[in-house]
Amino acid sequence: MQKIPTPAAGKPVRHAALAKPDQSIEEIRPGQSIELLKELHILTREGKLNQDTRRKLKQVYHLYQFIEPLLNEVSAGQTAFTLADHGAGKSYLGFILYDLFFNVAHRGEKAAGHIYGIETRAELVEKSRALAERLGFERMSFLNLSVQQATTSPDLPARIDIVTALHACDTATDDAIAFGLAKQARHMVLVPCCQAEVAAVLKKSKALNMARTPLAELWRHPLHTREFGSQITNVLRCLQLEANGYQVTVTELVGWEHSMKNELILASRPAQPSPAKTRAAQERLQQVLDQLGLAELSSRFACTGD
Repeated sequence: MQKIPTPAAGKPVRHAALAKPDQSIEEIRPGQSIELLKELHILTREGKLNQDTRRKLKQVYHLYQFIEPLLNEVSAGQTAFTLADHGAGKSYLGFILYDLFFNVAHRGEKAAGHIYGIETRAELVEKSRALAERLGFERMSFLNLSVQQATTSPDLPARIDIVTALHACDTATDDAIAFGLAKQARHMVLVPCCQAEVAAVLKKSKALNMARTPLAELWRHPLHTREFGSQITNVLRCLQLEANGYQVTVTELVGWEHSMKNELILASRPAQPSPAKTRAAQERLQQVLDQLGLAELSSRFACTGD
């Protein structure tokens, strides 16, 4: 067995982003940070990739395929982009975006931009800061803030180009949308998770709605209340985004065999939104709320009027 040489005493180890993976792991792209992949448990500590983590890596690349064109668009002409990732947790998404964009896709180029990870748990923020420093990911910042605090924080720029929220639970996706609207985001990439608020309102007014409209059969049974509530929540979010001038696409993030929380909402705001389409979406949004007995949530899904 060939002995692997170790660095000489006092000689620094090469930057993790320049490490060379096992050539048998075809999925890993040249230039990716091996240390990062280990920290995210995509690679084992021995640098191996098993079947489960191979699927996980494919999912990461799939999500990046949606976001990379947005990063390229907002950074065209050497303009520095800004991206805010809400509910960042361990900043899994932010780190992967950073590594694939700066260290792989634009390695050796002058691509400029900054990624902000926003998280309420201080211990996760500190861990992310330490990892970014260790990896040399200089264009990343981590803020211990709620979404509402982030909207007015001086630690964030007045405008944010891209807002992401991966598996943001319940109303956290709505908070991320509100942040994006306040920051005049050009793009939003949202993967909602569990959603209970709308279902609770449907349940509360079920008896009244059963007498008022046969559509209440859609959520008469408790299981249907939960599932329909989740579905209509995302429908309302899409209408809200369209009512604020965004063009919206809804698609699957990964195969349903991997996760049932699989809906990906992509929203992009053109330079000149169509007033007619915006007004039509505003009207449909209010009609849906009224028809389903959800008028008390009008402020949640309001149009900013910008």
